Amino acid sequence: MTTTEWITDIALILVVFRQLREDRLDLKTFLVPLGIVAFVAYSYLDSIPTAGHDLVLIAALMGVGAALGVAGGVYTRIRALDGHVLIKAGAVSAILWVVGMGARMGFQMWVEHGGGADDVARFSLAHHITGEQAWVTAFVLMALTEVVTRVATIFIRSRSRSRGLTATHPVPAADRTA
Repeated sequence: MTTTEWITDIALILVVFRQLREDRLDLKTFLVPLGIVAFVAYSYLDSIPTAGHDLVLIAALMGVGAALGVAGGVYTRIRALDGHVLIKAGAVSAILWVVGMGARMGFQMWVEHGGGADDVARFSLAHHITGEQAWVTAFVLMALTEVVTRVATIFIRSRSRSRGLTATHPVPAADRTA
């Protein structure tokens, strides 16, 4: 793993740890994780391999990412207090986030340094996965999907809180957040 890969993986893990402390929901809650995965996608996705069963692998890992992201968003506490919407990642949300991010890191470490390259090559051959780029694409899109679905779930859930908030406690336009 390169230094950049370590930094981006650790940054994504730290995003949820920051949310273990209840904090105000604001634009950076959405932009920081989306910005990190956008950078990763830009850096690693040149094309999407479509030969063999590459799309099956990609879709399967994106499905795992979506499930982890939605569950993580559902297990994030969202509440209104004193005219603000607050969020706090619960233990389940944090565990799901670390499992998703950690699984990708662990897989990469296993393939690069743990002797897993031959096993992955045999699996790829047996299941008609065309090569390394299919795995890279699948894991990058898994991370992207996990982040987007988690952020989207939190956004959708926060809308009901903020609608109720504005109906009972008007918030000045300058204080409203996304």
